[in-house]
Amino acid sequence: MLKGDGIVDNTRLKLMTELQRIGKEHYQLREGEQLQDFLTWMLQYIGDPQPELRDDLICTTFYEWFQDENMLTATELHSLLAVLTDEQHLFYQIGSVNDSSVFTRAFSILPIALIAERHRKQPFLDQAEFQHLKYSVLRYYREEKDLRGYLPEEGWAHSAAHGADALDELVQCPESDGALQHEVLAAIQGKLHNGMQIFNEEEDERMARIVDTMIDKSLLPPQEIADWIGGLTHCADVPQSRGPRIARVNSKNFLRSLYFRRGKISRGNIIDAAILAGEAKLNRFARGED
Repeated sequence: MLKGDGIVDNTRLKLMTELQRIGKEHYQLREGEQLQDFLTWMLQYIGDPQPELRDDLICTTFYEWFQDENMLTATELHSLLAVLTDEQHLFYQIGSVNDSSVFTRAFSILPIALIAERHRKQPFLDQAEFQHLKYSVLRYYREEKDLRGYLPEEGWAHSAAHGADALDELVQCPESDGALQHEVLAAIQGKLHNGMQIFNEEEDERMARIVDTMIDKSLLPPQEIADWIGGLTHCADVPQSRGPRIARVNSKNFLRSLYFRRGKISRGNIIDAAILAGEAKLNRFARGED
């Protein structure tokens, strides 16, 4: 990788070498090495356009360090969350499309999901910090417009899937109430009805997991989830221009993913009935229209 006037970015290459070495040493630091130094370094390159550094090394290292409950202190987690949710990371050029800025955003949301998971299992955020986490994750999912999945040269962007992972952790946090669950459902519908892209990289599976979590853990009354599912189908009631067609196909695929995640379906169950009725309404082939 070249930087500026063509000088090789030695800092980037050194980070790659160090993370490769850390991986070979089972993600343990050597004596004298400071975790905060590596966190700062990784955050600098979290949106690197080269997938080896961004995905294979930085993302994987974050994941492995979070699996070790003793690796990251509460102080380090607080600091990490503050940086990840700033305008240079999660909201870096938010709203832009078809450029490399998406990698910074989409790969900042992944460690945020890990922070939410840690808080869910071992609460460490105070009320103000949790509200900031909630606001940031929901804002990101609403405002992210670059919905590309896998790119031949740059690898994964996958913002809709990565953001869904964070939402799935968010709805399970102890502070999450009914109002937050409904905000998340609205954000999912907004992503399905995005007007730009039919998802083809299994984003629907990641979104379906959120709703399946709500159902499995009884986070909302069944009737409220069934009503939301019914609302997804309104796009079938309007003339099928490009926008409504995107909404219809994405919603149909989402309901199919949710159906199979649910396992055994009971027609007497209000949510299962809504899934089946919703898919039937969205499926123009089943209605003989095509």
